[in-house]
Amino acid sequence: MAKWAPCKRRVFIRKLAGLGFSPPEPGGRHFCMRYGTHTLAIPSNAEYSVPQLKALLKEVEHMIVRKISLQEWQSLD
Repeated sequence: MAKWAPCKRRVFIRKLAGLGFSPPEPGGRHFCMRYGTHTLAIPSNAEYSVPQLKALLKEVEHMIVRKISLQEWQSLD
């Protein structure tokens, strides 16, 4: 069975674009990506740990109003 794995920042941004988020834009201390009227701050570290990735995806799920399964996340590109 597949498990959650750390994710590089570049890959995370590409997968969010696959979900319909706008390209990253500067916004103070962090870059941010927009989905409709919602804004997601993108942390600057090069790789996101599993707990950090899950926390970010929880915010994303709230914005897009649906769950993202592990299989869907791995298939995004």
